[in-house]
Amino acid sequence: MNAPLAAPSLKHPRARVAIIGAGPGGLAAAILLAARGVQVTIHEKDSVVGGRTRTLATEQGYRFDLGPTFFLYPRVIAEIFESVGTRLEDEVKLVRVDPLYRLAFEGAASIDATADPVRMEAEIARLCPEDAKGFRPFIAENRAKLDVFRPVLEKPFETIFRFLHPEVLRSLPLLRPHSTVDRDLGRHFSHPLVRLAFSFQTKYLGMSPFRCPSLFTILSFLEYEHGIWHIEGGVGTISDAMARVAEQLGAEIRLGSPVERIAFEGTKVTGLQVGGRHVPADAVIMNADFAHAMPKLVPEALRPRWNDRKIETARYSCSTFMMYLGIEGAYPELAHHTVMLSRGYERNIRQLEAGVIPDEPSFYLHNPSLIDPSMAPPGHSALYLLVPVPNMRDAAAQGVDWEAETPRFRRLVLQRLAKLGLGDLEGRIRYERIVTPNDWRDNLAVGHGATFNLRHDLRQMLCYRPQNRFAGVQGLYLVGGGTHPGSGLPVIYEGARITTALLAQDLGLQRPGAEATAIGGMAPALQPAR
Repeated sequence: MNAPLAAPSLKHPRARVAIIGAGPGGLAAAILLAARGVQVTIHEKDSVVGGRTRTLATEQGYRFDLGPTFFLYPRVIAEIFESVGTRLEDEVKLVRVDPLYRLAFEGAASIDATADPVRMEAEIARLCPEDAKGFRPFIAENRAKLDVFRPVLEKPFETIFRFLHPEVLRSLPLLRPHSTVDRDLGRHFSHPLVRLAFSFQTKYLGMSPFRCPSLFTILSFLEYEHGIWHIEGGVGTISDAMARVAEQLGAEIRLGSPVERIAFEGTKVTGLQVGGRHVPADAVIMNADFAHAMPKLVPEALRPRWNDRKIETARYSCSTFMMYLGIEGAYPELAHHTVMLSRGYERNIRQLEAGVIPDEPSFYLHNPSLIDPSMAPPGHSALYLLVPVPNMRDAAAQGVDWEAETPRFRRLVLQRLAKLGLGDLEGRIRYERIVTPNDWRDNLAVGHGATFNLRHDLRQMLCYRPQNRFAGVQGLYLVGGGTHPGSGLPVIYEGARITTALLAQDLGLQRPGAEATAIGGMAPALQPAR
């Protein structure tokens, strides 16, 4: 464990924390620290907040989420807002989606997944009557699994010795760490399509259900137990709300402010280099994409455990081919969320892992205009299409050139959409934007274009993942999908709580008590202990 940071000088009585990136983790950290009276400044290279969690607005009146399109398990961000004196429901409007999504199995039946157990059992029975009875035991088991693993996810995991902690040891019988999601589901569901209905969610981690650790059966459980939520105006509005709350608490957000490097004296952080000048700070939180930013911002000599070779050879998630389509006309027959699972799903997965562009890709289609008229002009639809494809590093081994591939793959994807009854789509397109793995890497600063960050295999989880308090240096902290506890919005928000608690401990900050900052109140000038 690193030694506590030295107290700032009397010339700067308030602790100064610089945050690199205004993504969900950086914004959550800013809220939590500003509420303690810390002098927080976020440096964001783009002209808007949110990182991948932003909403794109076009001149034609369409709105598209860049990345996440729904909100899952809002408990964590609700608690963060509540801790600073506001409420999630006062900042954004959430609408629970039912059915959760439509699962279209190519060449087989479609089902509408729902949190209603009676209806869901009936949907499962359409695929396999015998498997319907496995739904409630699956939910009960994963409820217990989440309860036992939550304390592990809510705390730092800095060393291998943490595995010996009683709460970790208690969780192992339920977690079955050496099993996979698909194998674990086999205890409840015999039919491969039913297992797929409860395991395709591993794509949120950029992983295959046939390799992903069995812990992550909790992903589909969270959908059924806590719902899938649409945020009116797009998921990016949660980022806007977080930025608004952070600024009300006194944080400063500097847009168009790319960081050139983190400054050190020896192994101690002294601030940032921004626009050719030194910006002093007592601590720095890096919310930029780990694989992209770490080699650029921190000298390799200061990160032997994550040197350039280890970062380069780490295992990364797949990437995504995105289409944002403004369409003339409405599609009431489409679900709000549709997942098309190809008939050769396992082959599809093997192609992704081998760096091969799928020839019959699965895909996800978002049709938010169905319930949110703010997402498109009257009589129009804003369709969002996501297709998993190999990340840039894996694809490079196969000689993939996305500049050359894009027109062909676009045609293929539109042909695949026709299987959902959208054969006339191309003639109705009034706005189109495509984002390829090249764009994720080169324009959106995502390492290797791996949209879902580092894979969550057993050798890249817990103590084997980059830690919230970055080892080997003093004053550098991490938050985001590439950091413990992992990716996905609720997990990133939880990571922000871990990171800020460690930072506050190291700076000797007083804990906020009854007099702590609330929205509309006066922020106490909390000082580091001396």
